[in-house]
Amino acid sequence: MTLVLGALALVGWRTAPRRSWRVVDIVVAAVLGVALGLVFTVWNLGWSPLSNALEFFPPVKGLFVGVWLLGGVVGGLVVRKPGAAVFVEVVAAVVSALIGNQWGFATVWYGLLQGLGAEVVLAVLLYRQWGAVAAVGAGIGAGVVVGVLDTTLYYPEFSAGLKLVYGASAVVSGIVIAGLGGWALTRALARTGALAPLASGRNAQRV
Repeated sequence: MTLVLGALALVGWRTAPRRSWRVVDIVVAAVLGVALGLVFTVWNLGWSPLSNALEFFPPVKGLFVGVWLLGGVVGGLVVRKPGAAVFVEVVAAVVSALIGNQWGFATVWYGLLQGLGAEVVLAVLLYRQWGAVAAVGAGIGAGVVVGVLDTTLYYPEFSAGLKLVYGASAVVSGIVIAGLGGWALTRALARTGALAPLASGRNAQRV
């Protein structure tokens, strides 16, 4: 999966306009990653009781995974540079893993693949679209990835039908929480002026 996602993203990077990273881009991406890593940590604490409450029909747990996909969507929309979605999602995952959670180091490579899922969609759009459609697309990309990973690694006992329900639930979560939620968060940040040094702050109406 990593090779496939990486190859798709590379195609987009090669055909997109060249946009070199500046120091401010790196700093903002790192700060976003740390902040979202703290959000992940809080969500990790609530996951066990929520997961237990949904044991009556485990596939619906996928509806709540979108929180962990925010890094890729928000990172891509805010920084608007090739690799930003992966960078922010991985930093957030590393912060979550270092603070401590129930999944350990697996969080980091999950973050890498989820970030790539969002990155591929932004690459296909040639890093020229930054509105709600791009956000939802990135959320779908990340949702597909986490759906495949979870049903393969954590729920291998699910029937094909239940895996399909879980995957669809993860995609819906990617659309609503990561996609629309990430788009709304980016717009809110832009309105505060915090993103003024970036294109996402100067052109807030296009977000």
